[in-house]
Amino acid sequence: MTVKVVIIGASLAGLFAAAAVAAAGAQAVIIERDVLPDGPIPRKGVPQGRQPHVLLHRGLLAAEELLPDIRQALLSHGALPLDTGTWAWLGEYGWSPTWIPAYETVSATRPLLEHLVRERVRRLAGVTLHEGVRVNELHRNARDWRVVCDDATTLEADLVIDASGRGSRLPHWLTELGISISEPLMVDAHLGYACRTYRAIGKPPIEIAVMIAATPQTGRGALAIPVEDGNWLVVTIGYGAHRPSRSVAEFDEFLATLPDPAIADLTKHFEPVGDIAIHRQTGNRRNRYGRSRTWPAGLLAVGDAYCAFNPVFGQGITVAACQALLIRDALKHDRTPAGRGPLATRRLQRRIGAAADLPWSVATSEDLRHPSSSGSQTWVQRLLGVWTAELARLVAHGDRDAYLAFARVYHLMAAPAMLFNPRVIYSACRAAVRGMPEQNPRPRALNALAANRTAQGTPGR
Repeated sequence: MTVKVVIIGASLAGLFAAAAVAAAGAQAVIIERDVLPDGPIPRKGVPQGRQPHVLLHRGLLAAEELLPDIRQALLSHGALPLDTGTWAWLGEYGWSPTWIPAYETVSATRPLLEHLVRERVRRLAGVTLHEGVRVNELHRNARDWRVVCDDATTLEADLVIDASGRGSRLPHWLTELGISISEPLMVDAHLGYACRTYRAIGKPPIEIAVMIAATPQTGRGALAIPVEDGNWLVVTIGYGAHRPSRSVAEFDEFLATLPDPAIADLTKHFEPVGDIAIHRQTGNRRNRYGRSRTWPAGLLAVGDAYCAFNPVFGQGITVAACQALLIRDALKHDRTPAGRGPLATRRLQRRIGAAADLPWSVATSEDLRHPSSSGSQTWVQRLLGVWTAELARLVAHGDRDAYLAFARVYHLMAAPAMLFNPRVIYSACRAAVRGMPEQNPRPRALNALAANRTAQGTPGR
């Protein structure tokens, strides 16, 4: 008997889940409340869709496993392969090295990524997508689920996957089913960001992304990254009182008053395309689904519906892709968790949750350092922070082992234990005895930005 799965939400978490279901030989019906665009266009259901999005290297590998050749499809539509080891990154203790190869990411806008993933999922055998339809109710009987939609459609399913994002109504539906759930974990540093698309005037002066990190001392930062069609996304990032607005004058002033003028200088070579988009729904929120014995068979939550991160860390899409692989493997092995009862579903939901453990730790530990954050670090986080701060200083002074350890953990290619490997510990001990090596210089490519602008004149804005 073919397993029937209903997926709520056709954003990337839902699309990856559908690809996983199809790979396991099951049937998937995706219910999406938006009417989906025919091309790579921002849509209402993705309020941060005009902001930069990143697939960490682990996410790129997972997406490629679910949808072979998705990387090549992105490249053929103008996306850019970027080695994150070449980024010009100004952190709390100085510039990171730009001469140590790290991990590839493919730079594209969110609408293009979602469009290409959606078109491939539509073509998968056993996948049906219903758009412009909202799920109103969930009901559970002895055998399966009934999903009731606002167009009077009722679907029967062996498994329901909630991938409806931060606005998930799953807590409401669980309450109606008489299932008690714990309050979600919350960490909100009150971060906001504003993004504007630019087009280079002539040949872009640089080809690398530039990141000026917002630190607890400054509360302000920015990112400039090339994307498809010769465009660049420039985003300003601020915590608490520093959150940017839609004002063009304030946007330019924000860039001009950062600790380094690189991105402000870069925009002098660009012309803006469109207006400024802002986003402020950035708190970390993690539900604790699957822990209670009352958790029902055949119900899962993935992506932001389970755990939403501060988007500035670029982790959400990667986690959703990794969670989809867990669903694929479980369905291949067990056919359906519901068929083996609530315990199998709870175990799978906990494995899905475990995929978010490291990103959650990274995002919340960093956000809790900011004065604008709700809450404070635990003593374990503070102790770990002392060590990671020491490693960050090593990175700013060119230490290869510390840099690669950070890169592997951040891209989810290694466990946090990588930060304590013997080579990294040796580097820290050597620096303690001999002193830090010379600090990394400002990337040479950035030094040419202001010089080029002076030689060529400033283009009209």
